[in-house]
Amino acid sequence: QVQLVESGGGLVQAGESLRLSCAASGTISGINFMGWYRQAPGKQRELVALITSGGSTPYADSVKGRFTVSRDNAKNTVYLQMNSLKPEDTAVYYCTMRAYGMTYWGKGTLVTVSS
Repeated sequence: QVQLVESGGGLVQAGESLRLSCAASGTISGINFMGWYRQAPGKQRELVALITSGGSTPYADSVKGRFTVSRDNAKNTVYLQMNSLKPEDTAVYYCTMRAYGMTYWGKGTLVTVSS
């Protein structure tokens, strides 16, 4: 059974940085992409960034230039480096992975950015 476990969330002030990690465990192969979505209070879940098996990295416009997604294939781990954080980045961040037609989700980690 595949599990995704996020870590690294917390409370920071505007302008500071955080690094999120997501480790995938279980029988894993044929990964199409890994990445991150987020959901702010009262809003729908939205894409933050993905990293595909081919190395493409689509980002939401709101995070371009501030966030960087990366992946350690040997560890089946995806990272999200978040710099210059803004209060509007406050959300629960969810790790996602798609492999062999199945999409998996982590339970989420809360990021709170104070002004």
